[in-house]
Amino acid sequence: MRALQLYAGPRALAHIARNGLSPQDIHTIAAAAGGPKGLLLGRLDQYIFGDWLIHSQHPIDLIGASIGAWRMATACLSEPTAALQRLSHDYVHQHYETPAGKKSPSADQVSASFGHTLASFFAGRESEIVLAQRYRLHVVTARGRHLLRRESGLRAPLGYMGAFLTNAIHRKAMGLWLERVVFSTDPQSPLPFSATDYRTRRVALTAANFLPALQASCSIPFVLRSVPHIPGAPHGAYWDGGITDYHLHLNYAATRADGIVLYPHFQRQVVPGWLDKQLHWRHRATPFLDNVLLLAPRPEWVETLPNGKLPDRTDFARYGSDLSARVCAWSAAMDASAQLADEFSQWLQAPDTSSILPL
Repeated sequence: MRALQLYAGPRALAHIARNGLSPQDIHTIAAAAGGPKGLLLGRLDQYIFGDWLIHSQHPIDLIGASIGAWRMATACLSEPTAALQRLSHDYVHQHYETPAGKKSPSADQVSASFGHTLASFFAGRESEIVLAQRYRLHVVTARGRHLLRRESGLRAPLGYMGAFLTNAIHRKAMGLWLERVVFSTDPQSPLPFSATDYRTRRVALTAANFLPALQASCSIPFVLRSVPHIPGAPHGAYWDGGITDYHLHLNYAATRADGIVLYPHFQRQVVPGWLDKQLHWRHRATPFLDNVLLLAPRPEWVETLPNGKLPDRTDFARYGSDLSARVCAWSAAMDASAQLADEFSQWLQAPDTSSILPL
């Protein structure tokens, strides 16, 4: 059974029909939020950054939210294949002890443990990332406004209720409660997308704020604590970048007339924000994605994975304290995902537009 399906916007498809696809064609790589689902993209990441893109020298913008930000930051390290392998290993083996008498670990406990994981993973290598010549990293976070400027008492539940209601009316209206803050290693260069779609700020990503910015981008509300007062950034509480930009459905097409946005993803749909998951009319492709080439596993292939699905956060409850069973299931899914990288490598040898479906 084939594992990989390619999808493309009309500009990307026309480009590939004329020129094929080479590393020099890629100007941006996007990486979505989605927690453990991102594990299925580890082998693709290792191939793309460790084997394919080494044949180009031009700067490439890497945009990530949540687990996607962790993936893209890791890709900026020297020897990216080994670093990405370690990321997959560490993510699979993460474990949070549930205190006696509790159904789940507290947000404080998860935040402290996750912060320790990130500090251990990137220890002493922050400058290597922020000074990388090949890649310009953009870490997406969501900064609270008004009630959500601080996380205390009922402020967060009430603020997110307001965000949910206003987002249901109009996505842009959610900017009353949350704004997109992008931490960029080269804030003087243009963003690789137009930021007029949603309230946006931009901050320099430095060695001093790298770890708190990355932790903020991964801080799922009510599962982890928000990160307050990131150095060099406006005051406020910072949460998971997936809240504002779940799958980075950004206006890439407005910024570049040439080249391709490469998007390794775990599904065909590029959902704008976390609160849009149930708003299926917002899951359709738009002209924002006209220059995107998206790589995703085929749904029928996903059904062959353990439990017939992608790894996801429900597995923490499914397996409970049985860490070895969850590690076994997630590791099996990762091993199977090597087929995605193999098929992409084969397709690149003779790019065939007849095998590409529209986004």
